Amino acid sequence: MANLASIYRKRGRQEEAEQLDVYVIGIRKAKLGSDHPDTLTSIVNLASEYLDQGRWEEAKQLLV
Repeated sequence: MANLASIYRKRGRQEEAEQLDVYVIGIRKAKLGSDHPDTLTSIVNLASEYLDQGRWEEAKQLLV
């Protein structure tokens, strides 16, 4: 699903990509734990998107 979010993003479907990213993070936290590398990668990817959009506070909340 994380790959699908990436495809959405490349096609300009930012809102759908973000919703899917948030969903994936929730599943990964529940199934793998908050400190699992896959979970952390998803969090960093979403934070990076927030930074690209100038959404500094939201990115900061994810990374702290």
